[in-house]
Amino acid sequence: MEPRLKQHYREQVRPRLTERFEYTNPHQVPTIEKVVVNVGLGEASRNQKLLDSVVAELGVITGQRPVITRARKSIAGFSLREGMPVGASVTLRRTKMYEFLDRLVSVAMPRIRDFRGIPTRSFDGRGNYTVGVKEQLMFPEIDYDDVESVHGMDITIVTSTDKDDEAYELLREMGFPFRGDTNPVSIGASAG
Repeated sequence: MEPRLKQHYREQVRPRLTERFEYTNPHQVPTIEKVVVNVGLGEASRNQKLLDSVVAELGVITGQRPVITRARKSIAGFSLREGMPVGASVTLRRTKMYEFLDRLVSVAMPRIRDFRGIPTRSFDGRGNYTVGVKEQLMFPEIDYDDVESVHGMDITIVTSTDKDDEAYELLREMGFPFRGDTNPVSIGASAG
């Protein structure tokens, strides 16, 4: 079964972007290539139980087993040696990527208290977008009673375009609630 967000992209977003930017080749239309979810933990080297809980939570949120990230070099000021664990990350592609983004936009973000939209200034100049999340409790998969400690995460969305305006329109059409957007796009029953 095709993910709802992928179907929405194919049926509605691609034609709108083709019309708006006047693409002549279907391969010019920007797509989302991958999503990287990263959790950085400075105290992971001193607390193995915390690292294990973060890896488990990230696995539940994304549906994929995380990779433990390790320090590349030693930094004495942080009591950090090369090879020590400093966090965990997951790279999502294809079906899991679309399912994660659908849950993020339609379920998790609306659960944030006093949510007014995500900032538009988080593009990197090459068409990629990164949003920081303050706590993992916004995801319904996380059970509050099982949380070892509240931590944030960075979610990076890598697109096939190198232009921020095209990437912004792609994400806006995919239903991302940008701050100050007067005409938000909703993924309704027509998309599946």
